[in-house]
Amino acid sequence: MTTPSTTPATDSLALATCFLMVEEPQPALDFYSGVLGCQVRNDVSHGGYRWITLATPNQPGLEIVLTQIGSSPMSDSDREAMSDLLAKGLLSALIFRVDDVDAMFEHVRAAGAEVLQEPADQFYGVRDCAFRDPAGNLVRINTPLQRT
Repeated sequence: MTTPSTTPATDSLALATCFLMVEEPQPALDFYSGVLGCQVRNDVSHGGYRWITLATPNQPGLEIVLTQIGSSPMSDSDREAMSDLLAKGLLSALIFRVDDVDAMFEHVRAAGAEVLQEPADQFYGVRDCAFRDPAGNLVRINTPLQRT
């Protein structure tokens, strides 16, 4: 694949939406809005499924959509396979950046989130920690390390 030259069309390319699968939307909403401070942009129900759009205060143009497994047409076996992968934390991951990862770690841990990794300096230039959200998705939070 060749790399095309930059054009006005690609100059404005930006990530707009990422999807996060959940089994039950309310616990995920409580975590992302109540614990992490994301703002609810949209919360709709249709046919027994709920679609919730969130944004962080510092990136209002980037939407995180909590969507239920099975809200799109799929076979029962596919739904079961996705549920199994979600329970293992293998479907999706989000990485957030904050000014003070240690303070955020204490805040999220105090809220009862499942801790996967306490804050640690990483060789790739961040201090980070890891949790599972209520659905099982991996959530990492980091702060860039000072370069010397």
